[in-house]
Amino acid sequence: MSILLAQKFEETRMKKALEMLLIDRRNEFRELGASVFPTGSKPISTIQNWEEFVLNFCFDVSEAFKCWSGNKEMEVNSAMKALTILRQCSKEKTTMNQMTHLLNIAYNLAEEFKVIYKRIE
Repeated sequence: MSILLAQKFEETRMKKALEMLLIDRRNEFRELGASVFPTGSKPISTIQNWEEFVLNFCFDVSEAFKCWSGNKEMEVNSAMKALTILRQCSKEKTTMNQMTHLLNIAYNLAEEFKVIYKRIE
């Protein structure tokens, strides 16, 4: 939770928003987790707080897209962060469509989380 707290989210609202997002999007979390964060022989869902780890990656993708689209100034580490994201998403992929699919999932999860978080009081 500490990384999500660094995003300036209130912990109780954040937990509730994540739970609500997982109700409808658990399969996307699993797909993203399994594709981007291979953990060897055990599934990512066996790792404690794996959903938060995946959500943090989604926030990174969302922030990187703002830089890529010119809506945010590039930071010193933006290029390295972008390369890291692309390498994680393209690992063991054979086409750009497969990688883009994962980027779309990550971006949409981050944006949906922000919408749910704003609606929770």
